[in-house]
Amino acid sequence: MTAVDLGERRRAGDLRVRVRRPRLRASFVSLACVLLGLATLVAVLPFWPVYQGAEFIVTVVATVLVGTLVGVAGAVLRLSSFAVLLVTVAAYLVLGVPLAVPSGALWGVLPTLDGLRQLVVGTALGWKQLLTISLPVGSYEALLVPLFVLLLVVSVVGTSVALRTRPGELAIAGPVVVHLAGIVLGPQDAFLPRVSGLALLATCVAWFVWWRLRRRRLAVDALAGSRPASSAGHGHGTVAGRAVAGTVLTLVVAASTAVGAVALLPSPSDRVVARSLVAQPFDPRDEVSPLTRFRAYEQEPLVDDEVFRVRGLATGQLLRLATLDTYDGVSYTVGSGSVSSASGTFDLVPSTVDQSAVVGAPTSVSVDVGSYDGIWLPTVGALRDVAFSGPTAAARRERFYYNDVTSTAAVVGGVSEGDAYSLQAVLPRQPSGGDLDGLTPGTDAVPAPRAVPDELSTALDGYVEGVTGPGAQLRAALEGLRTQGYVSHGVSADEPASRSGHGADRIAQLFTDPVMVGDGEQYATAAALMADQLGFPARVVMGFVPSEEAPVDDRGAVTVTGGDVTAWIEVDTAQFGWVALDPNPEERPVPEEQLQDPSQVSRPESVVQPPPQDPQVRDDQAPPQTAQEDADTPPEWLAALLVVVTVAGWLAVVAGIVAAPFLAVVALKVRRRRRRRRAASAAARITGGWREFEDAVVDHGVDTPPAATRSEVAARVGGARTAVLARVADRAVFGPSAPPEEDADRVWAVVEHLRRSLGEGLTRWQRVKAAVSLRSLRRYHGGTRPER
Repeated sequence: MTAVDLGERRRAGDLRVRVRRPRLRASFVSLACVLLGLATLVAVLPFWPVYQGAEFIVTVVATVLVGTLVGVAGAVLRLSSFAVLLVTVAAYLVLGVPLAVPSGALWGVLPTLDGLRQLVVGTALGWKQLLTISLPVGSYEALLVPLFVLLLVVSVVGTSVALRTRPGELAIAGPVVVHLAGIVLGPQDAFLPRVSGLALLATCVAWFVWWRLRRRRLAVDALAGSRPASSAGHGHGTVAGRAVAGTVLTLVVAASTAVGAVALLPSPSDRVVARSLVAQPFDPRDEVSPLTRFRAYEQEPLVDDEVFRVRGLATGQLLRLATLDTYDGVSYTVGSGSVSSASGTFDLVPSTVDQSAVVGAPTSVSVDVGSYDGIWLPTVGALRDVAFSGPTAAARRERFYYNDVTSTAAVVGGVSEGDAYSLQAVLPRQPSGGDLDGLTPGTDAVPAPRAVPDELSTALDGYVEGVTGPGAQLRAALEGLRTQGYVSHGVSADEPASRSGHGADRIAQLFTDPVMVGDGEQYATAAALMADQLGFPARVVMGFVPSEEAPVDDRGAVTVTGGDVTAWIEVDTAQFGWVALDPNPEERPVPEEQLQDPSQVSRPESVVQPPPQDPQVRDDQAPPQTAQEDADTPPEWLAALLVVVTVAGWLAVVAGIVAAPFLAVVALKVRRRRRRRRAASAAARITGGWREFEDAVVDHGVDTPPAATRSEVAARVGGARTAVLARVADRAVFGPSAPPEEDADRVWAVVEHLRRSLGEGLTRWQRVKAAVSLRSLRRYHGGTRPER
């Protein structure tokens, strides 16, 4: 090694020492962490309606604190990115279970193997599970894991960016991502959107202004080092005063603009979030209408069998099995996708259901399942909480779905004999019989009935003739059904004939037969269709009501048999909300005129299958996870592989989006280098080579004065080859004759060698930073720098 080469390496090493990032100050680290942590805590506000619990607060505060400490440790100890990643993964494994899966932690602190399994699975699948469950979820299962992972990553990355990179302002992007994630994963009804939005805006503005103030202070300190002490102090005070004034002005303008925008812009009535678009795991439209099995409960063996044993049920209180709001001319079904309502949406219930808005009396009911076998779970009123017991309790709880709009519950896979559960509910306030005349239709949306028979409309006109007011007309229609109708199930030889079913033809027959004969299946359907024609949103409810003579055991449990099955209607009113009405006539002897046409006698069908649903309505729904489909469930290894591929694909997309700006910078530099090297003349290629070298020097962190000559730049960089390159470039520009082509080729060979030497002794991260640096691109401000 020659003396010249040794001098070049020494000077290059001295230069790298001079441009090394200054040591972090405690005041800067503290203030940056406080501002960034405050922004993250503000950004997490949209997640409150998702969790709503003390566990949520503990997880948020602890995770932000841990992530910040990891980022600070990495910056202070100058750890590599890989080392910071390992520390973050360790924090994830050690603290993830007690913070995000508290039920899987031993003594609430030590992670167990099952807790670690839930943590890993929740990281991959918790996001989708969070969208298919009713809110709030509290600390149910591992649903805190998505929030924990998001906050840990954002805190570590944000703190590292703020303390270890030149553009530290970009660290505020993390809280913005958290805020957007809370909106996307949250409910349709936003939680304090104006307050959270303005608070996040204020913290973001404060963050940017603080960074601008800091950069000005550093610039003034650097300038003060080359001035007399008196002038330096004066300059610092002047710039700092202007920065503070600018900070206050910026905050005032930003706050005024945001408040004005919030006041002037209308808030959206229907906010579309991820949970409103995702396919629900349970679709009731894939199930046969429970009303088609109405007659089965009136037949042997169910008619006298104990289907349920219920404690806490008052005399005459209705036990709801399912609510049906969609009529297609063949059957009444549960739910529809044709209207913008939640009638067909069943959510997994993790804890309690908020019924604070329901006006009524609280009640508690316990149910032991007897011979009943089905997916629909009997309930009363508006459900607040359900607790299963017995050996199948955990499995039933995991597959329990509830529709809060229709007060209908379902267990995917069904319940069977031996299952037991208790529920807490609120019985909504109902009007008395004399209050019906004052009722007016409500505004809830239900699907419009199809194929309503004309015979029903004609009968309704006769019932309401001379009656004014929607409530009075509804009462008159129900009284018409009760007065003219007779009850017969038609299941035994000594009963008058009564065909089962509730399709349009059966309802038409109800009003055309000489004597109106049917049971709850037909009368409830007819009453709901009449109420709809009077303007009331209406739906049919199938359930049970124990008879007054039903046996009661020593624990106060009443026996419900299949013969206690019934059906009623609910209409939406502006005064009381959904009101339950019984359209069934009292049981009394059927007149003999019914028997004059025995050709119409038809024994009840067991089950009437509904027509195929419109595929355009059902495309966005996932098939129900029923027990019959367990055989078609893909193996666990395939499901895990699909999850890994999906996650990897999304990570690749995110990585591509993040890397796109940096790749664009590299592409611009490559294009610039190619254009310079292919210039038309040798002199232009030589000067282009010098400019390429000078840009590389700037990108590697060496500051060169904008007006410096080539010799001054060469002296600043150091090295014999650099000085020779500067003289060759000067001779090509100012020399009396054009340089030969060979000189241009030799200049570019030297430039390539010098560019590679600039990266020697640097870390891989420092070389990447130089490759994507914008400093050389900013030097031209979009134009062409004059030749020197």
